[in-house]
Amino acid sequence: MTADGARRTREVALLFLRLGVTAFGGPAGHIAMMHDELVRRRRWVSNDQFVDLVGATNLIPGPNSTELAIYVGWDRARGRGLVLAGVCFILPAALMVGVLAWSYVEYGQTPALEGILYGIKPVVIAIVVQALLKLVPTVAKTRALAVLAALAVAAYLAGINELVLLAAGGILAGGWRVLRTVRADRLSSWLPIGAFVPAADVELGRLFLTFLKIGAVLYGSGYVLLAFLQGELVDRLGWLTSEQLLDAVSIGQVTPGPVFTTATFVGYVIGGFWGAVLATIGIFLPSFLFVALLIRLVSWMRSSATLGAVLDGINAAAVGLMAGVSVQLVGDAIIDPLTVAVAVGAGLLLWRTQLNSAWLITGGAAIGLVNTWLGG
Repeated sequence: MTADGARRTREVALLFLRLGVTAFGGPAGHIAMMHDELVRRRRWVSNDQFVDLVGATNLIPGPNSTELAIYVGWDRARGRGLVLAGVCFILPAALMVGVLAWSYVEYGQTPALEGILYGIKPVVIAIVVQALLKLVPTVAKTRALAVLAALAVAAYLAGINELVLLAAGGILAGGWRVLRTVRADRLSSWLPIGAFVPAADVELGRLFLTFLKIGAVLYGSGYVLLAFLQGELVDRLGWLTSEQLLDAVSIGQVTPGPVFTTATFVGYVIGGFWGAVLATIGIFLPSFLFVALLIRLVSWMRSSATLGAVLDGINAAAVGLMAGVSVQLVGDAIIDPLTVAVAVGAGLLLWRTQLNSAWLITGGAAIGLVNTWLGG
């Protein structure tokens, strides 16, 4: 490996390790923090490239923000970067969730996180809004794409499935491109804990294959993950109770990094240490394989005007979904004057300085803890 290759590999590992520790807020928050690091601060990719990657990772099953990290790792440091970016982004959250799972199994509870989250959530809102302000002009390259993004926001808030919206965005933009081409040149072309199952009673190979299957077919958010896990682990296999599953999803939501580390918690509750390891590997392994296949797909799509228009439509819908999720997050995060002040302060710092978003997350956590200690 050349000196430049070694430097790039080290940069990828350190960046995504830090993001794995500080990236709260679910996929929308993760993508916003990656935009801040990759586009605004480091300039590893342009705005156009970033929205292409966001749109492309929405085409494949699995945790989209993790797949975005994996793709950027490949773009920056090829094969080693692909593996390291994904592992470094996943590992901190998996370790945190594993510790919380151990506490859950041993003591029937997990350490309180409410104070920390109280301060972090409004900071995440500021980071997401700042990213949206920069992404929207990039995806809304035409009036039609701007309208498409706005319709995606409204449809998402009305309860339309995310995958349906992405597919509709691509089809509408691609179809509009074909119609305009035909119209321009008609002759040219057409176109509490409860009981848990001890490790000895669980076949670990079957546990691994169950999570491998979920990782290979799952589209959508953490709520879709909840439905899959309910069907497989509660209803079909009987390995968990519904209460345990809700506890697991809650831990995945409130810890940084991928929400899919819920699998780590579930694996530990079902099969102990090795259950946690195998469940984590199983649910994330397909993402690495899908991204390796996706790398060629994006270049191929951009080489065709019509397929490029399809990708533009998917990008517009994806940013619209991100905006829709942000609207929902605001109601949960901005709840009193202090959280308003934290969100506004973080937004001003992002706008006026080059301060790393990780420091803003740390500051928000500190404010939340102090507020809790003071009885706020």
